Amino acid sequence: MQNRYIEMFEKTQIQDKQIPQFKAGDTIKIGITIKEGDKTRIQYFEGVCISLRGHGVNRSFTIRKIGANNIGVEKNFPIYSESLASIEVLRIGRVRRAKLYYLREKKGKSARIKELRK
Repeated sequence: MQNRYIEMFEKTQIQDKQIPQFKAGDTIKIGITIKEGDKTRIQYFEGVCISLRGHGVNRSFTIRKIGANNIGVEKNFPIYSESLASIEVLRIGRVRRAKLYYLREKKGKSARIKELRK
């Protein structure tokens, strides 16, 4: 049970953003606003969504990509963060689990996710 003032504040936070529908297994491209001194720029991070958790304003997701020298990079993002400029779903993956933590041990072709055909 939450305070009604907190609920009203959370509703106003959620109203402003347009978030696309995505799930674990989808390939996502995220634009993150980065401030360096007085300049701001948008840096993109593209990878597979391996988990979604939370609800409402506290909802967050984890994205994993393979970086240089085959090193895995994971980042956690709150969905309603001010630093997220854009979220774009590139591919819809066909998976049977809600959390894809098993991808951490996989490399190469075994780490691929089949694409959902429409």
